[in-house]
Amino acid sequence: MKLRFAGEKDIPALLDIYGQYIPTSVTFEYELPSQEEFSRRLTSFSAVYPFLTAEEDGNVLGYAYAHRCAERAAYGWGAELSVYLRPEAAGKGLGRRLYRSLIELLRLQGVRTVYGLVTSPNPASEGLHSSLSFRLMGVQQNAGYKNGRWIDLLRFERPIAPYDPEPAPVIPIGQLPPEKVQEILDAF
Repeated sequence: MKLRFAGEKDIPALLDIYGQYIPTSVTFEYELPSQEEFSRRLTSFSAVYPFLTAEEDGNVLGYAYAHRCAERAAYGWGAELSVYLRPEAAGKGLGRRLYRSLIELLRLQGVRTVYGLVTSPNPASEGLHSSLSFRLMGVQQNAGYKNGRWIDLLRFERPIAPYDPEPAPVIPIGQLPPEKVQEILDAF
């Protein structure tokens, strides 16, 4: 199994994986994004943050990415994480591996806190966040409506670096030393 950065050629596989979640309450999207929209998201997120795929024998089994948690400048040192897996890859530690790689890359970039937003109930995602020392911040009750019911949203957080009094700006993922990035991708 190899972790690597996602690219345009991966979009059909990423959409295939994400499409399996559209009928569920795991995502609040009602319709699968178009290839153009997904390409825009990939380009936008990966301009600053890691967008990873897990590949085995040429098949993408899952992906995970980070993005800015809010737009105002003061939020610049936080990132929200997401992970999606093929059903046959779930429950085998792949989500954990992808998250751990994301967290280490984000730490290297200068991110201080990572967040996970989890629709509830979602025992697999709740377990993943708990196993990686995320703390439940709170519950946003009735945050979304899908599949004929109101769905709560759990908000998790995890500090990953010290809160310096004068933090340097977050370094875009493409500006990190390639050898250090590869070392992190290979470690997990």
